Amino acid sequence: MASVLKIKQNVIDKIIAHAKQDAPIEACGYLADKDGIIVKHFQLTNTDASKEQFSLDPREQFAAIRKMREEGLSVCAVYHSHPVSPARPSEEDIKLAYDPNLSYVIISLADGLENIRSFRIRKGEVSEEKVEVIVG
Repeated sequence: MASVLKIKQNVIDKIIAHAKQDAPIEACGYLADKDGIIVKHFQLTNTDASKEQFSLDPREQFAAIRKMREEGLSVCAVYHSHPVSPARPSEEDIKLAYDPNLSYVIISLADGLENIRSFRIRKGEVSEEKVEVIVG
């Protein structure tokens, strides 16, 4: 059975804004959930400052995780943008997917569109999961 990523509309709006703000480099960050629904994003710095890959700033990662715990949230996904390519994991994304328990959310801005897709990546195997938008 395919998994489902449930995410609040306002979080989608914020990560799209982040992707547009950081373009042409890849934007990145964490998504946090409460009771199985993503309710908050944590915008992080792409230390690679690259159009084709990203690395999360370790100090910001620890601060984000600490803040999540304080707020009763848990990290459930890593997000990043593809400013000019489709919303699918690149070979580099697959290679660097370190945690099989996380979802990997990709926002594509290619061709002026805003496309969001989510994936699970386990041992190099990629499976797409349905994105369910929660309004309100």
